Amino acid sequence: MQQEAIHTIIKNDKKTINAWAMYDWANSAYALVITSAIFPAYYNSITRTNGDGRIEILGIHIENTAAYSINLGIAFGLVALVSPILSSISDYSSNQKRFMQFFCYLGGLGCMLLFFFSSGDLVIYALLFMMLATIGYSGSIVFYNSFLPAIASENLQDKVSAKGYAFGYLGATTLLILNLVAILNQKALGITDDTILPRISFLLTGIWWIGFAQIAFKKLPVGIYQGRAATPNYLLSGYSQLIKIYKRLKSEKKLRIFLLSFFFYNMGVQTVMFMAASFGEKEIHLSMMQLIITILLLEYVGIGGAFLFAWISNKLNNVIALIIAVSIWVLICLFSYFITTPLHFYIAGFFIGMVMGGVQSLSRSTYSKFIPKTENNAGYFSFYDVCEKLAMMSGLIMWGYLDNLTGSMRNSIIALALWFFIGLLFLTWVQRIHAKETMIPLVP
Repeated sequence: MQQEAIHTIIKNDKKTINAWAMYDWANSAYALVITSAIFPAYYNSITRTNGDGRIEILGIHIENTAAYSINLGIAFGLVALVSPILSSISDYSSNQKRFMQFFCYLGGLGCMLLFFFSSGDLVIYALLFMMLATIGYSGSIVFYNSFLPAIASENLQDKVSAKGYAFGYLGATTLLILNLVAILNQKALGITDDTILPRISFLLTGIWWIGFAQIAFKKLPVGIYQGRAATPNYLLSGYSQLIKIYKRLKSEKKLRIFLLSFFFYNMGVQTVMFMAASFGEKEIHLSMMQLIITILLLEYVGIGGAFLFAWISNKLNNVIALIIAVSIWVLICLFSYFITTPLHFYIAGFFIGMVMGGVQSLSRSTYSKFIPKTENNAGYFSFYDVCEKLAMMSGLIMWGYLDNLTGSMRNSIIALALWFFIGLLFLTWVQRIHAKETMIPLVP
């Protein structure tokens, strides 16, 4: 039986949807400033000694970019491990917002602590703070996503999901531009320390994240469903729920194949999001300015891309729209292997932006539509979140391993193309299953 709402949640309420989307505005600053634009270039430069990118961590010599990638992968793996417990607690107490707040504050604190990363000698602390920020970001998303089917009816979930990503792009780029203006005027401001402005940007990211999140926290209800009485094993019920969903997938072929597809292409999408700036700085030798220009291009194109693919899904169906997006991803990877100039990087950034928001937004809303109507959404979204985090962990650790093994990120791009291609094959399978099940397209 599906649980009843703990509070009366009016679906499709504009104020509630806007407040929900404002959390994307708040936390996307981490995804852009910390993982995509300023921090990767700053991290690479401050950990590079005499042109050598190898660093020592706990007695292990490793490529600085590989350490960064693997560190992120471990963070997502930890979230995948503990999220079922967290989901169990929030399910029984129906306090999804409280857990969302906890991870928001943890992530914001991690960002602010990066202000103290002023030399390569502190790299292990920087990686630890980065891990805290990443755990906070991905942990809060678990509960943020669970609000989607509660605040929007099925026919509007594509549009609401896209709106969240659009708010995220706008919020993150606004903060990035403010930081960029300061960095460009370093001399005019009379600042001689090259580290201070990037470090201030990390501090501001944490403040921005926590500050704007209050808009969402003020409007969203404490919980989505009526809490249940705790049982002796309720802490483990999240894992039991995952096992239950896993067993149910045996009879839900379309959903099962979609999740397999999502796992593989999400490995590629998330790895690109987190490692594109490091690739540009290390392999193309782009300056921070060039990286920020590319990221801004990617973000603003991404706004249009999210709504473009929502429109395509409306005209065709969600799965076909995803097939188009993932096909473009494969071509992007093949092109990126041969990138040698900033212009090439800008071109790749344009197409990445076009498909990045679309594939993320559609994945979330398509999965929401595939969930059986008679089941509790929480269990299925928990399974989705674990799959997403495991994909991110696998992609980032494999990228880092290949980077460290070969000393070049270009070889890792070949793996990206392979992951996207496998995801594409599974998506075409999903479309064939869907076509057999019904002649009515999967549209909003």
